[in-house]
Amino acid sequence: MAASTATGKASAAATKARCDAMSAVLADSWWTVGLRGVLGILFGLICLLTPGLALEVFVILFAAYMLVDGVFAIASGIKAARNGERWGLLILEGIVDLAAGTVAVLWPAITLVALIWIVAIWAIVSGALMLGAAFTLNLDHGRWWLALGGIASLIFGVLLVIQPLIGAVVLTMWIGAYALVFGIFLLVLAFQLHSKKEERERKAPPAAKKA
Repeated sequence: MAASTATGKASAAATKARCDAMSAVLADSWWTVGLRGVLGILFGLICLLTPGLALEVFVILFAAYMLVDGVFAIASGIKAARNGERWGLLILEGIVDLAAGTVAVLWPAITLVALIWIVAIWAIVSGALMLGAAFTLNLDHGRWWLALGGIASLIFGVLLVIQPLIGAVVLTMWIGAYALVFGIFLLVLAFQLHSKKEERERKAPPAAKKA
C-alpha cells in the first residue's frame, strides 16, 4: 500500500514537472500563439465582410491561412523539442493544417461539398489535438483558453458534418465566425502566456536572467 502511494505521488510529481516545463516553453513562444490569433481574426473578418467571395478565391484564402497557421503551430512545437520537452500534439496540429492547406492548393477546382468535408475533417482532428495539448498546459498559463479553441474547432467540424450541403456563402460565414472566435481565444491565451513569462523573469535570480 505504501509502495503504491509512493508510486502515485512520484507519478503526479513527474506529471506536474512536465506540465511546468511545457508551460514555460509555450510561454517563451507566446508571440507565435499571438500571431496565430491575429491571423485567425483577420481571416475571420475577411470571410464575414466578404461572404460573396468566389469559391476559387475562398479556397486560396483558406489554403493560405492553413499553411501559415500550420507553420506557426509547428514552430511552437519545435521550440519545445529543442528544450528537451515533448509537444507532439501541437506539431501534429500544425501538420494537419499544412495537409489541409496543401490539398486546397493542389486541388484548386475542388467542389463545394468536397471542400466542406475537408474543412470538417481538419476542424475535428485539429480540435481534438488542441484539446489534448491543453491538458499538458498549467491552469494559470491559460489551459482553458487553449481548450476552448479546441472545443470551438470540434463544434465547427461537427456542424459541417451534420450540414454538408450548405451553400458557399453560408460556408464562408461559418468559417469566418469560427476563425474570429478561435483567433480571439488564441490572442487571449498569448497575453496570458506573456504575462506568466514576465512574472517568471521577475522572480528569476539575477544570474539566471543574465544566462
